[in-house]
Amino acid sequence: MGHAFLTRRTVLQTAAGATLAAPFVRGAHAAGKLSFGTWDHWVPGASEVLGKICREWAEKEKVDLTFDLITSNGDKDLLTLMAEGQTKAGHDIMGLRVWYVSAQADNFVPVDDVVDPLIQRYGNVSQACEYLGKIKGHWMAVPTCYGSAAGPSCARIDLFKEYVGLDIQKMYPVGPPDKALTDQWTWDYLLTASEKCMKAGKPFGIGLSTCTDSINMAGSVFTSFGADLVDAEGTITVKTDATRQVLEWFLKLAKTMPDSVYAYDNASNNKALISGQSALIFNAPSAYAVARRDNIKVAEQCWTFPSPKGPKGRFDNSGYYYWGIWNFSKNIPAAKSLLAHLTTRESQEKLVTASVGFDIPPFAGMMDFKVWEEVEPPKGTVYNYPPRGDVIPFIAGYPAPLKIGTQMFAQATIMKMIAQCTQSGKSINAAMDWAESEIEGFMRT
Repeated sequence: MGHAFLTRRTVLQTAAGATLAAPFVRGAHAAGKLSFGTWDHWVPGASEVLGKICREWAEKEKVDLTFDLITSNGDKDLLTLMAEGQTKAGHDIMGLRVWYVSAQADNFVPVDDVVDPLIQRYGNVSQACEYLGKIKGHWMAVPTCYGSAAGPSCARIDLFKEYVGLDIQKMYPVGPPDKALTDQWTWDYLLTASEKCMKAGKPFGIGLSTCTDSINMAGSVFTSFGADLVDAEGTITVKTDATRQVLEWFLKLAKTMPDSVYAYDNASNNKALISGQSALIFNAPSAYAVARRDNIKVAEQCWTFPSPKGPKGRFDNSGYYYWGIWNFSKNIPAAKSLLAHLTTRESQEKLVTASVGFDIPPFAGMMDFKVWEEVEPPKGTVYNYPPRGDVIPFIAGYPAPLKIGTQMFAQATIMKMIAQCTQSGKSINAAMDWAESEIEGFMRT
């Protein structure tokens, strides 16, 4: 799916610009040196645009800026982050993915004075974004579009028309969705569609393994049924009717897909779509972008749109990227000023456009950038990718206390429950007993 959805292994080990920047820049500390380390974006050209925005800011503010791109190959970005946090030396600002704000929170400077004005100006961030970035009541890193992504439905227009009898472009056009059709776009409907496509030899590419794409997709289904394994207070809530219903749903889904879905890695669903073998996957537009490069005939038939809805609503799995300021930085005012500048609407739109619409801003008021209308072929293919309307961005593990949510994600608890029922022949009661015991273990560590 792209870097934003980290691997289990790594978890375990504006006018507004002027207004926001003013408190941090115009004083005696405006100049000096500043160093910034961030992920080297997989979309060609996206990192260069970020560097250009940073250098233009530095020249204007008379700051001596060092801008470093760090690859996620071999998890070098995570290893650098952890090394700097441990040695208390390195960059002033560091980029970090999904779960790592809480892991480094004690080493970061609170940034409420940067984030709160952004929320007031550009609208709220999602619960998932706040869950990961706001620790003990304080924002400990600044959320950004750069590297933030979601994993909604991406399906073949032609195959859905032929085998499912659904016009997905009519359901989610460029513009307001067709309410009658979207009301029918439920997880139960997906089961019927999956069965039809399996019979036609174009099965859905939905992983049931322990890879992060699988966890993210399944997490959306669980929460849309109201099956939260742990509540916000830390009480284990595995044994509910909702959990039983969602596991029964996965039992039905598993019968409509090949056994290979239990061996999926994060590239498997992408390959299934790009090769023309699959009618639907859940993924960021990275799969579409590669199809556009390698198999244009498939790309021309791809359409990205929200996940189906369950009894409790429509949830798209989402992963967020943040920029944190080390508390050992020698130029905190300039660091805050740069981050305030990078999160203005103008800067965020430049970054989203540079990523060809792959990146999603954290702020509700920024979901109208033009780039999503313009990506083609077919024109508007990613228009419905950003979460709008009734879509709720979600991260698997929420609303459990962050320490427990992190462990459930890292250990792929929901995927193991699903596999016990669908692959190992265990009863739903036995799978729920196992999960309850597993989570009790997380709470003791």
